[in-house]
Amino acid sequence: MSHWIIVPVILPALLAPIIGFVMRHDITMARIASLAGSTALFAVAIGLTMTAAGGETQVYRLGDWPAPFGIVLVLDRLAALMVLLTSTLGLVVLIHAVATGWDRRGHHFHALFQFQMMGICGAFLTGDVFNLFVFFEVLLIASYGLMIHGGGRDRMRAGLQYVVINLAGSTLFLFALGVLYASVGTLNMADIALRLQQMPQENTALIRVAAMLLMIVFAIKAAIFPMHFWLSATYANAPAPIAALFAIMTKVGAYAIIRVHTISFGPGIGATQDIGSSWLFPAAVVTIAIGAIGVLGARQLLPLVAFSVIGSMGTLMIAVAAFTPQATAAALYYLVHSTFAAAALFLLADLVLARRADQTLAPRLATANNGLFAALFFAAAIGMAGMPPLSGFPGKLLVLDALRMPGQIVWAWGAVLTGSLLTIVGLTRAGSLLFWKNAASGDAAATTPGRNDHGPIGVPEVAPTVIMLAILAGLTVFAGPVMGYVEATSAQIYDRPGYIASVLGTEMEG
Repeated sequence: MSHWIIVPVILPALLAPIIGFVMRHDITMARIASLAGSTALFAVAIGLTMTAAGGETQVYRLGDWPAPFGIVLVLDRLAALMVLLTSTLGLVVLIHAVATGWDRRGHHFHALFQFQMMGICGAFLTGDVFNLFVFFEVLLIASYGLMIHGGGRDRMRAGLQYVVINLAGSTLFLFALGVLYASVGTLNMADIALRLQQMPQENTALIRVAAMLLMIVFAIKAAIFPMHFWLSATYANAPAPIAALFAIMTKVGAYAIIRVHTISFGPGIGATQDIGSSWLFPAAVVTIAIGAIGVLGARQLLPLVAFSVIGSMGTLMIAVAAFTPQATAAALYYLVHSTFAAAALFLLADLVLARRADQTLAPRLATANNGLFAALFFAAAIGMAGMPPLSGFPGKLLVLDALRMPGQIVWAWGAVLTGSLLTIVGLTRAGSLLFWKNAASGDAAATTPGRNDHGPIGVPEVAPTVIMLAILAGLTVFAGPVMGYVEATSAQIYDRPGYIASVLGTEMEG
């Protein structure tokens, strides 16, 4: 049993209170500790990914209590991939926050940031549905503090809506856990699968209720229709670096759907196996439409990016809803791409808005480095819209290739292709207004007092955005090896007997 598996949870959990209580009034020390901790987390994530690449599912038993009686953390290819994605995103966003001074606007930024990393990594590593709920709550608390970082009436209002929606989701989560435990007597994911396999079909009515409630809860986290409406207001009013970090938050919901509905409620469980096709697939189609129309109609920069995130989540979930190894592999590739694409747009938006009077998509006086910002926006828009040469293009091709069944192809291809077209038009319009149509010097709107007097941008400020775009290019260049990893990951996800044997030491029948 390797103790490295628990490090992504323990490291930020220990670092956060130290920063919060000892270093909160010393920004230099807080920055050093937070950056050092995030770098160490990134290094550990690389090691765990290399370990998981061997194909063995490793289990960490807290207190050395065996599952399902004790709490277990499970490291497989999927968990390792998500932890690596989280640590990479977190480190780059943290560098941006330090370089731009966002972390100075509140004493508890770095402590909350570390708690956020703890919650996300814990959600990806846990092998127990109840502890998934616990880590979700850690996410909620930390993300609310980060959401209102810097203050402001609009930010507080959006933060309140965010908390209310997520508390409602948490309540449903508890109801689902209660129903599930009353039905099968366990909340360990592997043990649930084992017991459902042995349960008579006529006794599974409550199981379907619990599975549907969990699907709704995870759909709230993933911002899938009709639970999508909180995302646009939240992301549009959050500090842009925090919105970039939140790009991984919706992926927690997608991960939970993949994990729980393949392991616990996977193929072969008659009561739950049609939930994806009957509910999740059409919801994903509508989500793509909402995101694309939102991008086309957006009048401000951050809402534009927020709606593009909604559209990308629809594309991701339309692949997840198929619940086949090929579609899941495509979904994982697109998940990685969409996380970095969204983060790149949010980080760039922060740099642009620091030099404009407001975020309205309207002509303004050209700012310093206007050409650089235009080029970066063009690259980020290509990534988000799914155009070549960046990774969004192979990502969407993989999704479309995986959805060719007669009942899927018309809706899936129509939604993805139409949504991509509308997103391209909306982002092109925004780029034109922001960077190419400069207002005349005598235009009153263009000279409204604001923050558009910032000087030329420094390398530390722009570097995180460039890193994100470089990752998108790398995902294209190394698409073959990345697809090889996610295909192996998908095969391991659907190897339920192997997962159960590793966690419980029990072979699954059939």
